[in-house]
Amino acid sequence: MCLSPISERWPVSSYQVVHKPEQCSFVADCDGQQALLTYRLLGGSRVDFNHTFVPKAARGSGIAVKLVTTAAQWARDQGLAIEASCWFARKVLRL
Repeated sequence: MCLSPISERWPVSSYQVVHKPEQCSFVADCDGQQALLTYRLLGGSRVDFNHTFVPKAARGSGIAVKLVTTAAQWARDQGLAIEASCWFARKVLRL
């Protein structure tokens, strides 16, 4: 398996995604910078994943996918239907 320089520097398994419900976000530290996914709770047991951001130096590392999949698992565990106004989250979740 050939690893890119980014994945060698930041293997996706090394990221710890933390849910911050008070900020409606999931975050991961990337060498002192923050990658994040934000969401908003909608009526009727629905959630909208509305934004993802990854610092330039960590782009291509897979952290954005990990943020989306972690948030999706949380939403499913809460019994929430997922919507995604964020294009990247929509692509990952194939919505």
